Amino acid sequence: MNDYQKPGVRFHALDALRATMMLLGLVLHSAESYNMGEDDIWPRDPHATDIMLNYLNTLIHVFRMPIFFLVAGFFAAMLFYQRGPGAMIDNRFKRIVIPFVLFLLILHPFILLAIRFTTSAFNTSLSSFSTELTILPGQTYHLWFLYYLALVTGFSFLLASAIRKLKFNKASVDRAFQRLFGKQALAILILSLFLFIIMLYRWDYGVPTPLSFTPKVGAFAHFLLFYLVGWMLYRSRQLIPGMKRWGVAYLILGLIAFTVTFRYDAVIGDVAVGVLRAVVTWLFVIGFIGTFVSYADNYSQRSRYLSDASYWMYLIHLPLTLFVPGLMAGFALPAVVKFLITLMVTFAICLVSYHFLVRSTFVGQFLNGRKYISKNQLGTSEL
Repeated sequence: MNDYQKPGVRFHALDALRATMMLLGLVLHSAESYNMGEDDIWPRDPHATDIMLNYLNTLIHVFRMPIFFLVAGFFAAMLFYQRGPGAMIDNRFKRIVIPFVLFLLILHPFILLAIRFTTSAFNTSLSSFSTELTILPGQTYHLWFLYYLALVTGFSFLLASAIRKLKFNKASVDRAFQRLFGKQALAILILSLFLFIIMLYRWDYGVPTPLSFTPKVGAFAHFLLFYLVGWMLYRSRQLIPGMKRWGVAYLILGLIAFTVTFRYDAVIGDVAVGVLRAVVTWLFVIGFIGTFVSYADNYSQRSRYLSDASYWMYLIHLPLTLFVPGLMAGFALPAVVKFLITLMVTFAICLVSYHFLVRSTFVGQFLNGRKYISKNQLGTSEL
């Protein structure tokens, strides 16, 4: 039995990986105003854009949500098998559904006001988005992933509960998964095939970002694939240490392949780009897990702090990444500099607000299941 199979073990690497993917949302949205392209649902600075920020956004988008849903499936399975189905669904309802509803309602007017301010500052308009103030939101904004996470979680819960009651040879499925993941290169190819089939169904080779309240079957299937792999990985978690061996190599290979598809997509052709994007996604997924297990698998007070802060920071960051670019509309600065300023200001405000308004309050307990004692109460700092 390795450490990952021991009861009560803390999966520090996967905690850190989940938090990193969450915080990369701040990077992605801070760059949006400076991407080259049409003003459709995001105001773009007409005097400061850079193709490298398109590259950065597209790169992050390829792996960020797939990894997040895989890790979410892993931890959901841990709750299901360690605490029981009832405790699992209760925990996920409190951590996913309630925050989704509350923060969507709270942030809705601030997001619209930020968009209106920045489009006015840029003297532009959005071609695919209405900024009319309404009481209820007409879309899920950046919280769409919580909406789909709730749907995927509910489906997986029902599926796992049904399998538990049926006379089904789960051990044979586990053995097949273990044989597959024991050969990581083969696992990447086979999983890429499944992903490519879903992409063909969607007729889109990118990662979906469905903002509508009407569920999209293709998007649901896309994220369900990663969630179920994460669920199965928990059942076969003894395999995780073996993922360290080629982690960095897969990341490098994925980066090279992604760069080729980004630069030469018109030459390669749609189908070839789709195949490569599917493979690149799984190279990054397996590569990031292996890399984090190699270098972030021990307890770190700083890492734990950021892991706890990441949920709050992601939930509240969007109005800031929309508003700050408007404040810099008249500044004659390169796009990359404006992007970095937007990111740093957003990150700082979100982190400071977490430390003083969330961490030691009922909000922190609501989001993370734990309320930390403040410095004034304890006499020492958590960070």
